[in-house]
Amino acid sequence: MAMNKIYDIFKQKALVFFEALVFCLLFSVTAGAVNITNMRIGQQVGSVRVVFDADSKFDYEVFLLSDPKRLVVDAHNADIKKALSADKNNLISSTRVGKLNEHDKRVVFDLQKPVLIKQAFMLEPSKNTNWRLVIDLVVSSERDFSNKVGVKYALSNKTGTKNLASKATSTSKSNWLFSSDKASKPKPRQKIIVLDPGHGGKDPGAVGAYGKTFEKNVTLAMGKELKAELEKKGYKVYLTRSTDIFIPLRQRVKIAQKYKADLFMSLHADSATNKKAKGLSVYTLSETASDKEAAALAERENKVDIIGGVDFSENSKEINDILISLSQTDCRNKSSKFAAYVVGEMRKSVKLVGDTHRFAGFAVLKAPDIPSALLEMGYLSNKEEENFLKQSSYRKKLASSAATAIDKYFSDPEIAALY
Repeated sequence: MAMNKIYDIFKQKALVFFEALVFCLLFSVTAGAVNITNMRIGQQVGSVRVVFDADSKFDYEVFLLSDPKRLVVDAHNADIKKALSADKNNLISSTRVGKLNEHDKRVVFDLQKPVLIKQAFMLEPSKNTNWRLVIDLVVSSERDFSNKVGVKYALSNKTGTKNLASKATSTSKSNWLFSSDKASKPKPRQKIIVLDPGHGGKDPGAVGAYGKTFEKNVTLAMGKELKAELEKKGYKVYLTRSTDIFIPLRQRVKIAQKYKADLFMSLHADSATNKKAKGLSVYTLSETASDKEAAALAERENKVDIIGGVDFSENSKEINDILISLSQTDCRNKSSKFAAYVVGEMRKSVKLVGDTHRFAGFAVLKAPDIPSALLEMGYLSNKEEENFLKQSSYRKKLASSAATAIDKYFSDPEIAALY
């Protein structure tokens, strides 16, 4: 009996000691974890920089996933105690954090556009900062993005070790981070369209040769009719002007940027010395006009800035050239795609000019981050087309075709993949 009692006491003390030892070991692992204390996102031209602040250096892997497009950051032996949210930018829509395994965390960023990881690196503490993980993303083509998707293209500060991503277990906590099913995709947001009725106020635009019709009135009426048509389809639509007021050209671009437009469409009616000239055309941005007529038209429209008395000389030619160049890498391709859908739909219902999709240096098309097109609805200098453009039924026919073209643009696989 005495021996059994001694054995029971020893067993109890051993159990208490073992539990204390396990607790200490677990506490030491947790205490040794790096704390990621903050995250911020900086918007740059055509790129964003993601920065994680931490109280110590940690190992990481950064890579891309598709369907839907995501940026994944795996942090080894790290803890993230606060919710991380994406600062306003045009590449990352949302952020979520999950547990990769017992010691590692995973941060997933939902991407609005195809990107490439330009670089990822750790910065040592400075006088006012702790350790930082810096990740630079740049806008890319769909093809370049697809060529860099997967863990095998991960950027990491770990060498000669197994990928952190391969440590993910089959538990639900890790699967939801990889999942490409519909539940993991953010809900499609309402598309935003800005319509720009050309001219206005003291600038009448073209004047009909026969009925003295002012272009500014035709474009405003068309803008309102197209707005109503698009709102029926579920789009969020803004007009740069809803009354007879003058707005400088570049201010119209700023309005589109203010509303974070997904698409910008400027509405105009043409004029020519040849009274027989007729037909609809669509313009997108080009550094050099596609022909002399386009160049003359661009020059005539851009001179409207002088009427407004606004001095834009603070924008150097170099800066404007950079903006145009940026638009040509991404927005120009999207703009041309949109123009093609407009031409295809308009061809079914109205007369078009030859070489319907044209190119010019219109100021209202120079937003570097918004696909843009300018619609010339017809010639006010032509008696037949002037009469057509004055009719609400004709403008509604144009509006219906334009709305269908916008639907097809956003349904295009390359465009739809960005939303």
